[in-house]
Amino acid sequence: MIQLGITTPFLFFTGKGGVGKTTVASSAALALAETGRRVLIVSTDPASNLDDVFDMRVGTSPTIVPGAPTLRVMNLDPEAAAAAYRERMLAPYRSTLPASALRNMEEQLSGACTVEIAAFNEFTSLLANPAVVSQFDHIIFDTAPTGHTLRLLSLPTAWSGFIETNTTGTSCLGPLAGLEAQREQYADTVRELGDASRTTMILVSRPDESSLREAARAGGELAALGIRNQRLVINGVLDVSDESDIISSAYANRQHAALSAIPVSLRGLPRVTIPLVASDLTGVAALRAFGDPHVAATEPVVTAEPEIATSEVPDFEDLIARIAADEKGVVMTMGKGGVGKTSLAAAIALRLATNGHRVHLSTTDPAAHVAEAVGDVTPANLTLSRIDPAAETARYTAEVIAAAGKLEPDELLLLEEDLRSPCTEEIAVFRAFARTVAAAADGFVVLDTAPTGHTLLLLDAAESYHREVARTQGSHIPEFVRALLPRLRDPRYTKVLLVTLAESTPVLEAERLQADLRRAGIEPFGWVVNASLSASETRHPLLAARARLEAPHFARVRDTLATNLWVIPWTPAARLGADSLHTAGVETPSAR
Repeated sequence: MIQLGITTPFLFFTGKGGVGKTTVASSAALALAETGRRVLIVSTDPASNLDDVFDMRVGTSPTIVPGAPTLRVMNLDPEAAAAAYRERMLAPYRSTLPASALRNMEEQLSGACTVEIAAFNEFTSLLANPAVVSQFDHIIFDTAPTGHTLRLLSLPTAWSGFIETNTTGTSCLGPLAGLEAQREQYADTVRELGDASRTTMILVSRPDESSLREAARAGGELAALGIRNQRLVINGVLDVSDESDIISSAYANRQHAALSAIPVSLRGLPRVTIPLVASDLTGVAALRAFGDPHVAATEPVVTAEPEIATSEVPDFEDLIARIAADEKGVVMTMGKGGVGKTSLAAAIALRLATNGHRVHLSTTDPAAHVAEAVGDVTPANLTLSRIDPAAETARYTAEVIAAAGKLEPDELLLLEEDLRSPCTEEIAVFRAFARTVAAAADGFVVLDTAPTGHTLLLLDAAESYHREVARTQGSHIPEFVRALLPRLRDPRYTKVLLVTLAESTPVLEAERLQADLRRAGIEPFGWVVNASLSASETRHPLLAARARLEAPHFARVRDTLATNLWVIPWTPAARLGADSLHTAGVETPSAR
């Protein structure tokens, strides 16, 4: 079990998707419960898998875990709360506004900010309930509120009439409008989070650059708000003593390099390292064994799934042939951070250029390094660029503030905070993205990361109302923005690739992206399962066992989710750039 040595009554686990937050939190909860303490573990994740981890039905009220009488589990459903909130907001207008206006309002309340604040409302309601809190020595939350939500809820102006009188549009402010009754409750919770004697924040990360960078970002945001009682858990470290298997050696070396370059802000935190395990963790017995290096290094705790024949799934070469068939167009790689979107985009661009096509490769990811992914040798017919989200957001923010007119200082403070939401950056980048997409009329444009379907629908609504939904007043939509959605909906012009790993969380997040895109009328071209251990031919016992665990996720993507599916093996090279394409089965291009 995970022994964190924590005594505070409240524990919050945070980290990017797929790092093992739920498993780590569940094992820590069990460890506390088995010392005789009364423990409640709560998930505020819309995609909670506490049911799977504890192998039981988890509902919306505390339920005893069989075999652990002092441990209870429950799920809070922020998506259901967000849906109920949307309906409360829309109900008064259903008989007075046209359907198009109602759809516009509903879309504005369908974003991540609404769900995020709904989740905050759910867990603050729990913490404000003395009848619940008094029953437990520790309450553990799987998924913590973000720094942006906490900052927004801490601003007094967010609870003033500015919300109702603000005519610059809605974003994260919208969900707050109906929550005035909880204002003091929220303030009490924010104070509780900052009290080191009451709350510990656990940052969970994998031993890879992307996860560690996200942990550092989240930790820094929370520390800036006074939430400094933090600890770091590094989950999934592979210790290789036998270097006969090239895959396992490279796997361990890559992890070691990431940990050696750990962000400065994380280096001083108390740290717990958890070894990589070769099994799905289901049930109390598996959670007891989790974190034990002796168990992790031997046989799987739970029988692994049967292998899947990845050789039967089309590979990178087939993907390139399918893309190249139309001679031009936009290729977009989409998915959550850490799944290899940048490497895949670079590999696609290089291969298309090597085959003689004109290609432009660009990214909207602030952490992406497409030039590094491409390598030192670049074909003459391949050009690179980077859409700078910070610069685009700064430009867009200035326009929004100017359009808002004269504001009181506290109103300006609120607007500036609201403009720091993820939605703002996505919409700001949108226009630069639209300009880049327009260039695909004369060749291939490969884009690493793209706007979500929700953002596209917001801007589609903006076009209908001849204004930007984001916040500006009276602005006309530029023609290149107006033309973007039809281009993205044209399957001959645009091919969207959903990139995932053969793991539950990345697959679920890609599934959400697909649903998002379909709401916007965009059908993904296909899915790419990246960095597959099943396809890597590793002989290391632990990695081979993990490879077998990919089978049900492969099957689900292949049989249920993907119109087309391709697989790329995990390779010793960190990136699929010019110096490593051969390792991935992709021929290295030569300069032209």
